[in-house]
Amino acid sequence: MLAREVFSPEHDMLRETARKFFEREVAPHHRDWEKAGVAPRAIWKKAGEAGLLCVALPEEYGGAGADRLASAVLIEEQARLGLSGPGFSTHSDIVAPYIFNYGTPEQRARWLPAMVRGDRIGAIVLTEPSAGSDLRSIRTCAVHDGDDLVLNGQKTFITNGQCADLLLVAAKTGNAGAGTATTGAAAGSKDLTLLVVEAERAGVSRGKNFEKIGMKAQDTCELFFDNVRVPIANILGEEGKGFPLLSRELAWERLQIAIGAVATSAAALEWTRDYTRNRKAFGTPVADFQNTRFRLAEAKTEIEIAQVFVDRCLREVNEERLDGTVAAMAKYWCTELMGRVLDQCLQLHGGYGYMWEYPIARAYADARVHRIYGGSNEIMRELVARTL
Repeated sequence: MLAREVFSPEHDMLRETARKFFEREVAPHHRDWEKAGVAPRAIWKKAGEAGLLCVALPEEYGGAGADRLASAVLIEEQARLGLSGPGFSTHSDIVAPYIFNYGTPEQRARWLPAMVRGDRIGAIVLTEPSAGSDLRSIRTCAVHDGDDLVLNGQKTFITNGQCADLLLVAAKTGNAGAGTATTGAAAGSKDLTLLVVEAERAGVSRGKNFEKIGMKAQDTCELFFDNVRVPIANILGEEGKGFPLLSRELAWERLQIAIGAVATSAAALEWTRDYTRNRKAFGTPVADFQNTRFRLAEAKTEIEIAQVFVDRCLREVNEERLDGTVAAMAKYWCTELMGRVLDQCLQLHGGYGYMWEYPIARAYADARVHRIYGGSNEIMRELVARTL
């Protein structure tokens, strides 16, 4: 790969620390976690002790006060080893920034230090069975009752769903009268409110872990809210102003997906280069066939192009000037590239590429969802098309 000037020597030191952590603490156990369908809470504590959770938070909350480039380093190192289990980036770079950017001083002090330590695990709870990319169709509602909101609804496809303690929930709010709570859009409410809901609250329940085609060590499930009483003090930002808050953070969230996609593609290229050098067909290393060389050359070229684009986006997001349309471009193009690269690399592994014991097989299965979550790639194209 070309030299990446976007990163400093400090970022390189963090990369080395992260790589050693993932190689020592995560990689040897990941296959067991795939069978279990969840990464254990102990790994979150270890990541917290190693200073690898919520690194961008200020030191007053226990973070490192690092920039978003540091977060990118951690995403890349986890992706390069194909370790899709622990949802660290969702916790550290989606949930924690919402609380820090839009929470009150009391909310920050209450939740963020525990997230840095790995004592409290975060999940963002948006998607519903009838509302995926269209967040305005959300039906989960929270109605006022004294000093509380009474929350009812169902959410699905929730990353960290089985282990999360802090649930960042999007719901429609209104006032249906004291003691009243109904499923559906709250009366008079056309926008969303973000609530932090502690998972131990009465009425919060989890469905069984989904059996996915990939990302098998990542716990993903449904969440149910049945007359859950949530203090009004748990509202994040202003009531009814959740949609603008979500929109402000989407560019960074989508860039995170692009970062992981390019890192995974680069890893697949390395795995396949090494495999084809050692694998022979008709007495000749597979790497010596022109078809192999050309396919790998094409992949290398496209990965370099994608990396240059992502690094440009990293500079912009670090300077808080990343355009949402550009982030949509990065998300959809890099995940489409990942799909092409992994397909070609699996093909060059032959029958062994279809075996779960090979990292290319697991990466191939893991990659497919990246074109769906974070806003489907069809939605990303629509966002870009609106600027033409």
